[in-house]
Amino acid sequence: MTNTDHKFAELAPNSDFKADEIQTAMRPGLESYVRQFRAEMDALPTYRPVVAAIIPAYNEAETIEAVLRSLLRQTRLPDQIHVVVNNSKDETFSLAAKFAGPRMSKRKPAKGSVRQRTEVFVHDIGENPDKKVGALNYGFSLVGDADYLLGVDGDTTLAPDAVEKLEAEIASDSRIGGISAIYSIDDTQTKGLMAKLLIAGQRTQFAAFNMQNMLRGRNMAVLGGQCSIFSMKALRAVMAENHQQTPWVNDSEVEDSLLSLQIKSAGFLTKISAQARADVGGMSTVRSLDGQQVKWNYGAIDLMWPGQRGDTKGQPFHPNLRLRWAENFGMATNIFTRVVFVMLLAAALSIDAFVFSPVWLIPPAVAILLNVRIAYSMKNRNWRDVLFAALALPAEIYMWLRAGHFIRAWAKFLSKVKVDNWAEQAKAERGSGNSHLMPLIILTVSFAVLGYTWFQLPALIQSSILWLGWPVLYIVTIAQTIVMIGKLFRRQRGYRV
Repeated sequence: MTNTDHKFAELAPNSDFKADEIQTAMRPGLESYVRQFRAEMDALPTYRPVVAAIIPAYNEAETIEAVLRSLLRQTRLPDQIHVVVNNSKDETFSLAAKFAGPRMSKRKPAKGSVRQRTEVFVHDIGENPDKKVGALNYGFSLVGDADYLLGVDGDTTLAPDAVEKLEAEIASDSRIGGISAIYSIDDTQTKGLMAKLLIAGQRTQFAAFNMQNMLRGRNMAVLGGQCSIFSMKALRAVMAENHQQTPWVNDSEVEDSLLSLQIKSAGFLTKISAQARADVGGMSTVRSLDGQQVKWNYGAIDLMWPGQRGDTKGQPFHPNLRLRWAENFGMATNIFTRVVFVMLLAAALSIDAFVFSPVWLIPPAVAILLNVRIAYSMKNRNWRDVLFAALALPAEIYMWLRAGHFIRAWAKFLSKVKVDNWAEQAKAERGSGNSHLMPLIILTVSFAVLGYTWFQLPALIQSSILWLGWPVLYIVTIAQTIVMIGKLFRRQRGYRV
């Protein structure tokens, strides 16, 4: 019999004793019991999902140490970290191997909790014909007991709370198959005028792409391999539905886009994180940027184009590809307006038929305002981002470069010539090859031929071409400007990219 029972026995015979007095007498015992019960419940172990990080590494000697340090400084350590070195000729393995073994978080644990632990494994799988795809699948085979797979490129550094944010978001909804981090590029170490221009352009390009996806209900068309977390349940569903032995397949130039489509088709959601951030490796030369962008564009076209090509089936109406179609249509419009304007301007000046109108300043002014707004939507913007947008000329130069990548990608695809774009990109990053000059050569030759032809035409035909060409350009430019104005005044709902 407890102390409370004794008190109740002593007081019960008293018929004048009231119910509230009984409760008062019992309260100390109840409060003690509640405190003990809560303490026992708090002491019970809570389930913590297993997060396994996979880092495919190909010649990443310059960056692999920074990547591993960023993972080991996380507020939520991955439970396992696997570096899968493949096809590398540099010191990637030996540098990564210095981090191998059990590791403990350097962060001070919260009160009442223990310091986090993880273990780093470094694997060198040697020559691997499937390249990054093979490395990812090898990593997947090692982490079958994990709940979530975190894919991180060998040149991507994560913000200190990135893993914590990604895990919280994907664990909050079982319908989510994968979440991509918000990507940008660290430009603090960039040297050289051209490199700074290219990195600023890529930062703006990432920012615009991220914002588009955020404003579409945070639906992410591509779970980029740079830093994305995947539900193992979703990856296994993809394998079962597509009769694959592995989640990633080399049917596409852009393995992350194809997997994203398959995850969506399997009934899962593909999202972009609202807060988790990562800095990816940027391309600091025109040659390397061309190799990367042509591969990306080519892979996207391959997935968009209808029909069966080998093991790849085009999916033009897949919901994840709607943004891709919009991007391609927008780029085609940008190329049309710029090329036609230059041609008509040169033609009009050659016969003294050009009349300036201030109305032509409206489209570039709207474009500048839109670029400035994109710059101010960046969470970690700096003066170079704002200057890149406000001066107009850097952004225009970068747009012409992107136009070259776009044309090269479409030309390669329509030529139906089998090309290893992974090898082409690797060669470009090493500083080899001159394919990036092809659009410039074609443009120069085309203008030269058109210029010669123009001067052979009678004055009446020249006037007729200008009479027809300018109105067509007016209409397309007006439509393009209206679209830009719509983006300029679109609510951003507080998102920061």
